[in-house]
Amino acid sequence: MNSDSHSLSARTASVTLPVGGMTCAACSSRLERVLAKVPGVAMTNVSLAAERAEVRFDPAVASAGDVVAAVEAAGFQVPGQIVDLAITGMTCAACTVRLEKVLARIPGVRKVAVNLATESARIEIAANAVAVADLMDGVAKAGFDARVAVPTASAALTAEREAERRDRADWWAFVGAAVLAAPLVAQMLFDRLGIPLMLPPWVQLALATPVQFWAGGRFYAGAWRSLRGGAGNMDVLVALGTSAAYGLSAFRVLSPGSAGSDLYFEGAAVVIALVLLGKWLEVRAKRGAADAIRALMKLRPALARVEKGGEIVEIPAEAVMVGDVVVVRPGERFPVDGMVVEGITQADESLITGESLPVVKEPDDPVTGGAINGDGLVRVRAMAVGADSTLSRIIRLVENAQASKAPVQRLVDRVSAVFVPVVVGIAALSFLGWWLIGGNVEAAFVAAISVLVIACPCALGLATPTAIMVGTGVAARHGILIKDAEALELMHRVTVVVFDKTGTLTEGHPAVSDIIACAEGGGEAVLRLAAAIQQGSEHPLAGAVLEAAVRAAIPVPPASAFRALPGRGAQAEVEGRALMLGSRRLMEETGIVSTLLDPQAHALESLGRTIMWLARADGKGQAELLGLIAVADPVRSSAARAIEGLRTLGVEPVMLTGDNRHTAAVVAQSLGIEHVIAQVLPADKAAEIEGLKRAGTVVAMVGDGINDAPALAAAHVGVAMGTGSEAAMQAAAVTLMRGDPALLPWAFGISRATYRKIRQNLFWAMVYNVVALPLAAAGMLNPVVAGAAMAFSSVSVVSNSLLLKRWRA
Repeated sequence: MNSDSHSLSARTASVTLPVGGMTCAACSSRLERVLAKVPGVAMTNVSLAAERAEVRFDPAVASAGDVVAAVEAAGFQVPGQIVDLAITGMTCAACTVRLEKVLARIPGVRKVAVNLATESARIEIAANAVAVADLMDGVAKAGFDARVAVPTASAALTAEREAERRDRADWWAFVGAAVLAAPLVAQMLFDRLGIPLMLPPWVQLALATPVQFWAGGRFYAGAWRSLRGGAGNMDVLVALGTSAAYGLSAFRVLSPGSAGSDLYFEGAAVVIALVLLGKWLEVRAKRGAADAIRALMKLRPALARVEKGGEIVEIPAEAVMVGDVVVVRPGERFPVDGMVVEGITQADESLITGESLPVVKEPDDPVTGGAINGDGLVRVRAMAVGADSTLSRIIRLVENAQASKAPVQRLVDRVSAVFVPVVVGIAALSFLGWWLIGGNVEAAFVAAISVLVIACPCALGLATPTAIMVGTGVAARHGILIKDAEALELMHRVTVVVFDKTGTLTEGHPAVSDIIACAEGGGEAVLRLAAAIQQGSEHPLAGAVLEAAVRAAIPVPPASAFRALPGRGAQAEVEGRALMLGSRRLMEETGIVSTLLDPQAHALESLGRTIMWLARADGKGQAELLGLIAVADPVRSSAARAIEGLRTLGVEPVMLTGDNRHTAAVVAQSLGIEHVIAQVLPADKAAEIEGLKRAGTVVAMVGDGINDAPALAAAHVGVAMGTGSEAAMQAAAVTLMRGDPALLPWAFGISRATYRKIRQNLFWAMVYNVVALPLAAAGMLNPVVAGAAMAFSSVSVVSNSLLLKRWRA
């Protein structure tokens, strides 16, 4: 315990941080000394056992962020924590940029991503260093409202109802504005037709006032919040433009000497009505872009029938506990991930894995929550519930991807940050130009209003995230989970796809096909000793050997001193003998001569078999070959289709495997893969990926095992098979839920289609503003036309993104 000599101030704050990287008492003592030196810190208590630091400090002098910085400067780590907030009040890209800046300035905040399309903020903070209330205060200071996003079925239903309520309110606001603006538009049209049917000025004022301040009140509120937060947004532009038109017109109506002057009530009213319509359409389109998430959430059944005390009780699905036995009737959805205890049925998992055919489920088979039970009544033991279920993890991954930002969005954010000030400047210059040079105040006024009204930062802000939302949703519907927007964007540039062989291109369920002995006891003795060694291994080949021993009813003796030799095999002591089982490379490294069995080994390798050599060491530096075991791992039926699909897309397939060159070459030849990198140790796979990257290629790596995780992380894009290890899926940016390589060309196809939509959206958003602003400044656009163009520019961008839903494999 360490205390400052000065007394604690009347106002003190405390923070308890989890700390990683401490290995001994010296670490905790050093960290205490470092923290005690931070100005304002009054007390520190670092616990090595609990791996945490408790610090009390004067908030007027120090902050939790200062404490975190001191911990990390001392060489330790404070884990990150993710906070998701639902944001309301954002109207354009300028809002997201402003909110990100405000939140990033809060001490303890590490990373902020605000998404206009999903109306959400994802904030990474140092664990326990920032209170959620402080984050929400920051959102409020930026001029928006926030609530913590709670990923439960009931919370999702509440949010859906609230969205529908806002949708109805927006619709009726537009209808009211349109009804009141209609007479103003009618008189303008009659005037253009030469029919003198003008409404009295007082009637025009009476019609325009509720449109301006009731229907258009949201723009004033949004503008005030934006300016109070220190920046401008679309609301500022709309409020400025319509207020200028309405204000001048109202002044002329109320001024006795202004009779006969032109009025612009119809311009202000119609602009507000059209912008409201555009916003309503935009919100509906954005909700359509998020259909994938809602479809996944609807897969969760509300209730589950659980066996309790000999009775079947209906409880909320969220209340099911691991180990509970759930009864599922035909046609119902499985409420949890589990294992079939009793009964036989078929499960429709199409909305989760993309597999269109029902899968037979028997006792001891796994079932996935959200899948539809077929024609059988089954009892299922819950294995994963709530946030740990497959469906929840899928929803979380899709939400993460939709909330993330693509690299191209950074350019958009920079443009959006200066967009509103630039537009206001252009409006001021156009007004001065028309007034001072042209001498026409009326034309100057109309041009300035048109510039303010036609500028649209919304289209820029929605161009990328809406395409990402729809693209990740389409991918999820086809059984492809994409972790983030960066991976989705990078995939369209991939030129080389590197495949691990076992479990990726092959079935991953090897079986012993041949046993050849060169010592006494024959094949049975070889299998018995090999199985003894493999008892300590989790490698798929070990499973094949043990399964063969069980089938042959061979008693397996115990082994001791087991040691795995990564990429080579394993060694152990069995019945007092030191044995080795592994690859030809292991035999060569230990000086064991295999010429006796080489002809048979080569023949088996030419059939694509993997060879495991069994040898005995005599303890005097000599070793004796006992035999070999050949294992067959059939090539996946869809692998050739996947390779062909990649070649069609112009992507080169490469095989990377630890297997011997002969076996790898046979598999590669059967699939049409020309580039093979064989006999690579697990630790060297990442280095091979780095080598391909240095050659200037954009590399995707596809694997399924724990030993593939470093290579998956090293690649530009890592792709994991959903049937593989958790470590591989954690390291990869993309997961193929069915574990089917044929999904890979689909993933690249979706990525390319999404990137095309992003480019189209950004092109039209940019071109719209580049063309529209000069036309408006030149006085060539009426404010009504300008308002209509602005209102529908963002709608067109979102609608273009929605066309991605038509993508077909």
